[in-house]
Amino acid sequence: MAAEKRVERTAPIIAAADPTALAELCQDLDHWPHSWRYDDDDIAFGQRVVEFLRPFLFDLLAQRLARKTLLRHRDHLWTLGGEIVRRRHEDPDLRRKSIDQIVLQIIDDDCGPLIWPRISEPQQNAFDATCRKLYQFLIKSAKTPGDSQ
Repeated sequence: MAAEKRVERTAPIIAAADPTALAELCQDLDHWPHSWRYDDDDIAFGQRVVEFLRPFLFDLLAQRLARKTLLRHRDHLWTLGGEIVRRRHEDPDLRRKSIDQIVLQIIDDDCGPLIWPRISEPQQNAFDATCRKLYQFLIKSAKTPGDSQ
């Protein structure tokens, strides 16, 4: 049996850092803060969460991932944003922290927060994979060119 040759793509599936591609991927991105809110004060915070996640969404687009994979990551980021707003709403101490501090408090290089109401273990594992990717992106983005780490 002859081995099949792998064909490499020459053009990205979706162009990187293209606002049109992001709008196509996340048609309701501007409405995410409204879907997360507990009260009207949460909308402004939710908009800041969206702005915080936007560079990661562009990075995902730049990786030329399959559309289904991009949609899965998008859905997980929507879930994470809702979890951030929920935790901030329930924990007054988080109101004094910046978005990046909150995110780095609830995700790490191993997993994301446990989602409530409970989701299945495979769904939680997939969600954790997105959180790990986001964590790696944030750590990589935080490093400056002079860092030796």
